[in-house]
Amino acid sequence: MNLLKFFASNRTEVVELTLEHLWLVGVSTLFAVAIGLPLGILLTRKPWLSKPILGSANILQTIPSLALFGLLLPAPWIGERADRLAILALTLYSLLPIIRNTYAGIVGVDRAVVEAGRGMGLTDRQLLFRVELPLALGVIIAGVRVATVISVGVATIAAAIGAGGLGEYIFRGLAMVNNNLILAGAVPAAALALLADLSLGLIERSLRAPQ
Repeated sequence: MNLLKFFASNRTEVVELTLEHLWLVGVSTLFAVAIGLPLGILLTRKPWLSKPILGSANILQTIPSLALFGLLLPAPWIGERADRLAILALTLYSLLPIIRNTYAGIVGVDRAVVEAGRGMGLTDRQLLFRVELPLALGVIIAGVRVATVISVGVATIAAAIGAGGLGEYIFRGLAMVNNNLILAGAVPAAALALLADLSLGLIERSLRAPQ
């Protein structure tokens, strides 16, 4: 009940921090897709690159988020603004599932369908955009879904460097030993993660259904 009262009396700030959180997650996810999708496609064409690319993405996933924020702070231009730094860090954390699922989705396309396309005279580029990517889209969306949920959770740590978001309440609550403040940040963040997961899950299932 106290939490509901807190939301009611601080609704403007709650909305503001939620929008900041959504901004960090949305922009970083778009960047991760813009980078991860081409890299995943590249791996299907040049499999020998899979170890260095996937290995690097795996290593990034193992770095604790606070440590990564700290490592990026000295970076010129990026480290000058907390939101830029947070977006870069979240983008790096989101790459692995997108790269891996893009690769797995395209490789998993029925080879008979691909060969049929080749037999019709389609070029490699045409095969990619007309056959492989449309058929792999469900698996790729599953990767974006995982990346988005990861970003929603890690974005709460961005408040530690002043990037805003719902983590502001969590860190403020920890400093004041106030459970209501901690929950005021954790509950909306968890709700955003669930909403993103359910929404992208519906899209994923709708894309897989025809197959």
